[in-house]
Amino acid sequence: EKVPVCEASNAYDFGQMVNAVSTTGDKDACAELLTVTEPRKLPALLSNKLEGEIFLIFIQSMEYYLVGRDPGLVYQHLFYLSKAERFKVVLALLSTNEKEQVQQLFALLSASQSHQYSLEELEGLKKVYEL
Repeated sequence: EKVPVCEASNAYDFGQMVNAVSTTGDKDACAELLTVTEPRKLPALLSNKLEGEIFLIFIQSMEYYLVGRDPGLVYQHLFYLSKAERFKVVLALLSTNEKEQVQQLFALLSASQSHQYSLEELEGLKKVYEL
């Protein structure tokens, strides 16, 4: 059954939806949640709740459902995700395989054209993600 998602007005509601998509592994619903969530609000909505599982379902959802449709939105989400509390901790704990998934998403962004980011900006963001 599909997880119902909508734009969250606060960290608690966002956390409930993120937990639901993470628990069920519903990447489509997660992509929908990221689509209706303004990227610049991501750090505040995540609060201090960023975990490895959440990070990975975000990466996978962006890779499978969003990058082909809206690479600019994916770039924005990656940019603001890097500003979230616990980002560096989560990044440090990623396995080699998980880092490869992040690398793959960046490769897809490099191959996509968007007026919302330049290749230089993308390279700068890759450094933030330690790739």
